[in-house]
Amino acid sequence: MALGDAVLLEIEDDGPATITLNQPDRRNALSAEISDGLLEALEEIKDSDARCVVIEGAGGSFSAGGDIQRMTDALEEDVPADERVRSLERSTNDMMTTLVDYPIPTIAAIDGAAVGAGANLAIACDVQLASDRAAFGFVFRQVGLSVDAGTSYLLPRIVGENVAKELVLTGDIFGADRAKDLGLVNHVYGAEEFDDQVDAFVEKVVSGPPIALRHANRLVGEGLEKSLDQALTDEAVAQGIVFDTEDHAEGVNAFLEDRDPEFEGR
Repeated sequence: MALGDAVLLEIEDDGPATITLNQPDRRNALSAEISDGLLEALEEIKDSDARCVVIEGAGGSFSAGGDIQRMTDALEEDVPADERVRSLERSTNDMMTTLVDYPIPTIAAIDGAAVGAGANLAIACDVQLASDRAAFGFVFRQVGLSVDAGTSYLLPRIVGENVAKELVLTGDIFGADRAKDLGLVNHVYGAEEFDDQVDAFVEKVVSGPPIALRHANRLVGEGLEKSLDQALTDEAVAQGIVFDTEDHAEGVNAFLEDRDPEFEGR
């Protein structure tokens, strides 16, 4: 399914939904077409039976971040700064807040460059899987800009304040192994086995109880912003919902019968 030509969407019932950023000639920079297409895809997936979302890039790049062509046009046309800010808020900011707060688990499959806002797109997902040819960098300084796309929120929460400052002050580009050491990615796989390893990871996620996992994913994501008492209360509320699901009964029965459970999302 194409949302324009810039973003492709494939949804498997009771399986993954795959969003492919599809402007490889521009290294999947976050053009208006990609930002709008990604938002449209995420909205469409909400109404499906997809159990997780995989975001990938076509043509050897995940995303090169900011759209340099758009920046060039804005400079040549002398677009006022406040108008450019409004454009950023309409596109990138909406995309990032939607992704961070998304109710279905998200997985970034990073096989190639993820830099600038493209790196933020990757780390805004719940899980990051990288090939050993992936590259990362928070390179806003290279085009004379400060940070955007949630860098100041996402990055220090993952790597700590001092490392986050180093990454944005230097704009260094680094490989998948360092990204894993910093906690920016969960797993690094050889390029030749990357697709198979991603499929295996996704299958493990989609085989779980989707209602319970959505609550668990949300609660963990919110945990750093809460007190322990609030976290315990919210967990109890979620368990109260999940206790009434057929999947909970199936899980208990499967455990007692020493077999693998078959969760159906009910």
